[in-house]
Amino acid sequence: MLIPFLHLLNQEIFKKLNRKHEFFSTGLMNKLFFYHLVFAGIYYSYAFFNPSDSKRYFRVPGTEGKTWGGFLDTGTSFIDFLSYPFINFFGFSYEMMMLLFSWIGFLGFVYAYLFFKENISLNIKLFKRIDFLTLILFLPNMHFWTASLGKGAPIFLGLMLFAYALKEPRTRFFSLSLGSLLVFAIRPHMFLLLAGAGMLSIFLNKNQISLKQKAIFVGAITGVLLLFHKQILGVMNLGNSQNLIADFLSFTENRAKDLDNATSGVPMTEYSIVEKFFTFWFRPLFFDAPGILGIIVSIENLIYLILFGKLFKKSFFGFLKTAPANVKLSLILFFTSSFAMTFVMSNLGIILRQKSMIMYFLFFVIYYFMAYEKDTVFRLKQEVTGRKTITKAA
Repeated sequence: MLIPFLHLLNQEIFKKLNRKHEFFSTGLMNKLFFYHLVFAGIYYSYAFFNPSDSKRYFRVPGTEGKTWGGFLDTGTSFIDFLSYPFINFFGFSYEMMMLLFSWIGFLGFVYAYLFFKENISLNIKLFKRIDFLTLILFLPNMHFWTASLGKGAPIFLGLMLFAYALKEPRTRFFSLSLGSLLVFAIRPHMFLLLAGAGMLSIFLNKNQISLKQKAIFVGAITGVLLLFHKQILGVMNLGNSQNLIADFLSFTENRAKDLDNATSGVPMTEYSIVEKFFTFWFRPLFFDAPGILGIIVSIENLIYLILFGKLFKKSFFGFLKTAPANVKLSLILFFTSSFAMTFVMSNLGIILRQKSMIMYFLFFVIYYFMAYEKDTVFRLKQEVTGRKTITKAA
C-alpha cells in the first residue's frame, strides 16, 4: 500500500514543481522513482546476507525505552528520532521504513535535477549520444546508498535542498533552512563546510541580496556555529579539546589506522595527497575490485574518471574566473569535503558510501563547464557566419 501512496504523493509534488519550473519533466522523474525502487529492493536483498546499519536503525527506536524527544540529538540519534513516530505510532515494519527512507533519498534526486536544470539550460551529450544529465541521475552507486534506512538518504536530500535554494535564497528560505537542518542534525561537521561555502557563495553573488541581508545571513550562521560548536567538534571527540589542530591530527591518524585493518582497507596514511584524492574519488577500479559488485562499482568509477578528465583544459581556468557563484561554491565544497574525508577514510566500502554525498557538486561543475564550452563554440560560429554574410553583401 505504501508504494502506490508514495507514487500519488509524487504526482502532487511534481504538479507543484511543474507550475514553478517549465523545464520540469514529470515523465523522467517517474522513471527515476521506479528505477530508485529497484535499488531499494537490491539493498533490501543485500541487507539479508550482509551487515547493515539499517537493522540497527529499525531496532533501536522500538526497544531503547526512550521517549520520542529522548532521541533528539545530532548524528545517529537523529535518524532514530526521524524513525520513532513511524515505528512506534504507525507500526511501520522494517520493509516499510526501508521504503520510506528510499523515497526520501529519491526526493534528493528530484532536487538534484532541479539544481542542474535550472542553472544549465543547454543539453549536453557525451560521445554525441549519451545525455549528460540523464547519465548522472541514473548512476547505480548513487541510488544504492540512498535507498535504505539510514543517514545516506536524508543527508543527500539536505545537500540537494541547500544547493537548489541558493539560486533564490530569499524565496526559498524554507528549502534552505530544511536542507541546512538535515545536514547539521546528521553530520554537524559537514554543516560547517556547507555553511562556509554558502557564505562565500552569497558574497560572490554581489547582486543576489542586499548588504543588510548578507549581514543577517552571516550573523545567523555564525550564531549557529557558536551555539552548536561542541556538537560539531564532538563528532571527532574534540568538544573539550584545548589544542584543536593536534587533537584533530591524532584523531584522523587513529581513525585511518582502524579502517586500514578492515577487509577493504587501504593504507591512506602512507599515500601522498594526490593518491588520497584519487583513492577517494575513483577507487575501487578494476585492479582492486572485490567481486562482481566491485566490478560494477569500478565501471561507475571509470565514468567519474572520464568526466573529471573533461576539466583538464586551459580554458577551464579562464572559465572559473567568470563562473557564477554556485559553480565556485560547488567546487569549493567538493574539494574541502574531499580533503577532510581523505584523512579519516581508509576503507573502500565506507568511501563508496561517503563520496556519494558530494559527487553531484563535481558533476555540476563539469556540466556547467561543458555547457559553457558549447555556448562559446556556438557564439564563435555565429560570429564567423555573420562576418561571411557582411563580406558577401559588401
